[in-house]
Amino acid sequence: MVTLSVLYPKTSASRFDHDYYRDTHTPLVKSRLAPESITILRGLSTPDGPPVTYELMALISFTTLAHLQSALATHGPEVIGDIPNFTDVQPIIQINE
Repeated sequence: MVTLSVLYPKTSASRFDHDYYRDTHTPLVKSRLAPESITILRGLSTPDGPPVTYELMALISFTTLAHLQSALATHGPEVIGDIPNFTDVQPIIQINE
């Protein structure tokens, strides 16, 4: 199992449309990349209180690295191209096992 982590940093000036992310972007990711699972974590607070470091973290799991690589090669540009529709920050993307 491999997991693609997508972290959206939070700044005082950043924009993030959670409704669009939930209602449009997440279904797009599911239909195009066909992951095993997606976990969405919305930043609420740090242990000492606000502000949060990340607005949102998405953990997208695939059975194999080959599946992830194939899905990104085929649909990555479309999925990544949708990001400006809900945020103006550059996500941090990492592959994990």
